[in-house]
This record gives sequence, structure tokens and C-alpha cells, in this order.
Amino acid sequence: MTYFKSLTTSLTALALGAGAAMADPALIFDLGGKFDKSFNESAHAGAQRWAQETGGSYNEVELQSEAQREQALRRFAENGNNPIVMTGFAFGDALAEVAPDYPDTKFAIIDMVVEQPNVRSVVFNEHEGSYLVGMMAAMASESGTVGFIGGMDIPLIRKFACGYVQGAKAANADATVIQNMTGTTPAAWNDPVKGSELTKAQISQGADVIYAAAGGTGVGVLQTAADEKILSIGVDSNQNYMHSGMVLTSMVKRVDNAVYEAMSAGADLETGFNIMGLSNGGIAYAMDEHNAALVGDDMKAAVDAASAQIASGELVVHDYMSDNSCPAE
Repeated sequence: MTYFKSLTTSLTALALGAGAAMADPALIFDLGGKFDKSFNESAHAGAQRWAQETGGSYNEVELQSEAQREQALRRFAENGNNPIVMTGFAFGDALAEVAPDYPDTKFAIIDMVVEQPNVRSVVFNEHEGSYLVGMMAAMASESGTVGFIGGMDIPLIRKFACGYVQGAKAANADATVIQNMTGTTPAAWNDPVKGSELTKAQISQGADVIYAAAGGTGVGVLQTAADEKILSIGVDSNQNYMHSGMVLTSMVKRVDNAVYEAMSAGADLETGFNIMGLSNGGIAYAMDEHNAALVGDDMKAAVDAASAQIASGELVVHDYMSDNSCPAE
């Protein structure tokens, strides 16, 4: 059964009749494509889960350029899709322009806050999950040096990095954390070759566990880490399977749940500000058959204890977004 109607080749085809019912939801993927094995793919999984459970269908589009953001939003709104879900902070400006023109359409944006009455803004406490995997990295490291490779150098990715540093330092106060960002443009999310180069550079500086928070670029990080026989840490989706026995864990960001919940609510989607973190199942670290041998009982007990403390508010992880600083560095 076909659950979605893809519109990857021509956005204009949507207005001419892609066959969506008036209440069909729509999903717009960020640059990098829905099979990036990370952020977008998690969103895709949530939409597919909704479609399979309900028998419903939805429209989707994979953007090819920045210029298509506003165009895609307007085409779906004009087509009657409701709600319209989009993945990524980069939709913020376009949505702020479009949402007021379609007051009867509900929008959901992931990783950005847009203050409009018909918008649901979903953000995640990535620093909490990054703290946990930082602990694991420091505990697994034999050299005492671990690495972080981010995608586009923006405050959101600095938020991941800062949480990771705090967790690593909590597990080993003497740990060294090497940090690199892939670039300053959206191309940084889909550059596995650069990811590989940065991984090799960090290994040359002694890193033996590297966390990739870089979208499709992270594929190159995880591949090179496995080739060089060091551990890596995945992000957003559970990437443990990609190099079984070489990925220590993945910081899972439940983008799939955010998309599933938005589509399930339909036109009744509750708008406003929504935070997903450890306390409500929005963030987790991944455990499965692919990394079970890498995570000992002591490590798991320590990380689970920290997770419970963070969820209860007993342990507060500094949020880089609050003041653009990272006291642990």
C-alpha cells in the first residue's frame, strides 16, 4: 500500500492536484533527504508509523534548495493539507511569513520556535541526551580523549557539544574533548567526505570515541571511525546498526514521535511551545544487540542514574542556547 505521495520533482504539481484529501497531512524534509539515516529519516519513520496504523496517506517533499522552503509551505497550504509538518530550524523564517496567510491551517515545526497562533513549535533537550552519551564516551575511552563533530556551526549544534562536554567531564574530570564543526552553510549537513577528514584529524590527536551530530555528514564519521577501529556515537536516529559493535550508542532524538503526534492530531493539533526531553520520552540513548557488548553494567547503571536525576530536575545540564556559553569547556 502506498501511504505517501511524493513530490520530489515538481512542487508546482501539488497545486495541480496531487490527490490529497482536504485533511491529509504533509511533511517537508530538510536538505539532506528523507533517507539521511539521521534527523530526516526519523521524521520519515514517524510519518510511516502514522500511515500504517491509521491507513491514512500524506503528501511529502524533499527540498532541493533553500529557495523551495516557502514555496513548499504555500503549495501544501493551498492544497488543503493539514497539518503541515516541517523538519529543521531553517524553516523558521519562511514559516513566519507563510503561517499568517493561512490562519485555518495548522503547522508544526521541529527544532525552531515560531510564535504564530496556528504553529506548534517542537524543540528538544538535546543537551540532556548529549550529556549521557558524553558520560559513556569518557567511560569507554582508553586514551582519555574523545571527540565531537558537528554539522553546521549554529547554536543548536553547540548545544549538543556543550552537553557532551559536561557529561564527559562528569565521568572523567581530566577528559579532553576535541570539537570540530563541518561548516557554516547548510552543505555541512551532507558532506560525509569532510566528516571522514575531521574524524581522521581527531584520531591523530588521540580521540578514540567520536560523537557525530552532523546529519548526513555523520555517515562519514561513523564509517571512518569503524575503519580506524575506534568507537563512534550516532545521533537523532538509532545508528547502532550501521557499524555493529563499533557504535557505542546513539543519542536518539524522537523526531519520529513529534511527527507522529502532529499527524495524529490532524487539524486539531494543539499549537504553542512543546519541549521533548528525558522527562517525557523525547530523548534517549540507544541500547540494542549491536552495542550490548560495548556497554557494561557499571556504565549503564551510571548513565541510567544520571538520566533519572536529569528527568527529575535533581541534575541540571547547562543549556548552551540559554546564554551561548559552555561552562564545562
